[in-house]
Amino acid sequence: MPTDAGTLKAFNSVYDEAVARGGEIDYRLAAPRWQFLCHVADRREVVFHGSGNAQISIFEPRQSDDVNEFGDRNAVYAASDGIWPIYFAILDRDRYPMSLINSSARFDLGEGRLSDPHYFFSIAAEALAQRPYRRGTVYLLPRASFEQQAAIQLRGTTIWPEQWASLEPVRPLARLAVGPEDFPFLAQMRGHDTEKTFARARTNPDDFPWIDDPA
Repeated sequence: MPTDAGTLKAFNSVYDEAVARGGEIDYRLAAPRWQFLCHVADRREVVFHGSGNAQISIFEPRQSDDVNEFGDRNAVYAASDGIWPIYFAILDRDRYPMSLINSSARFDLGEGRLSDPHYFFSIAAEALAQRPYRRGTVYLLPRASFEQQAAIQLRGTTIWPEQWASLEPVRPLARLAVGPEDFPFLAQMRGHDTEKTFARARTNPDDFPWIDDPA
């Protein structure tokens, strides 16, 4: 992340102007879009939702399909991280049916401190081979009606997932167009065996991410 005052001031100006105007953000900064989104995530009361639809005026709660209770509700889902929603925005699931395994979380370091985000991004191996990417949109949503997924205790460590949910409809503040080139982990996208992976998820849901090797 950049630390120079000029870039940070520019990020704040782009955000303030976008929210005041609404609609699509006219992003012309040299800094990558993921850096802008991460900056906003850390400093403003917003969450993000990635989609292939650039014309959403209001988000209505929908029933999700997830292996954990928090993610398996009739809700609007969003992330408090700037990179995670780009993953959802650029995956063309209409043309390439695929299963997804993904996460963004921070470790509790004690004394109110959290680690940098840790990510996992994977799609079905047969889809990955076809490079199933598209142009998409990241929506900036007001955080007021959202609740964060509760912390997870795993092997003596407290982990905070960056997934949030709202049981109420949510109107976006602004939106940012993104493409595959804006996703910084595109080259590290994993491919998984859907049948094998979901069998493991049902057997041992706490053993995420159910991979065969340490790669």
